[in-house]
Amino acid sequence: MTIRQISIELENKPGELSKISDLLGRGRVNIKAISASSTDEISTVHFVADDPEKASNIFKTHGYKVKETEVFAVETPDHPGGLNAVLKPLREASINVIYLYPYIGLSGSNAILILGVDKTTEAIEVLKANWVRILEE
Repeated sequence: MTIRQISIELENKPGELSKISDLLGRGRVNIKAISASSTDEISTVHFVADDPEKASNIFKTHGYKVKETEVFAVETPDHPGGLNAVLKPLREASINVIYLYPYIGLSGSNAILILGVDKTTEAIEVLKANWVRILEE
């Protein structure tokens, strides 16, 4: 099952990330996973929220350009080399991992990752065939 990821660009200066956290907090939207990367002037923030439609509307209302993408969440064994339980089957199927970042929380003793790939439906099928648990939204 896929999850809707929201991405926005921010000026790369102090307080910008705090502003979006504040907007979502005031809107009672909880961030479940987040990743931020930057260049000299712009930061790109990818995140999964408990109410993606509301989060998207909040940002649009405040003038942010919102990009929505389908991603998915997987359980990953939380031990050295455990990430390869997810990455190796994708590599063998020639599926490119564009990005991955942690979900805030654990599933038992396993880590949870958000994955963005070039072939989402195929990736989910490949991982399920390799006994990797895909999490529901």
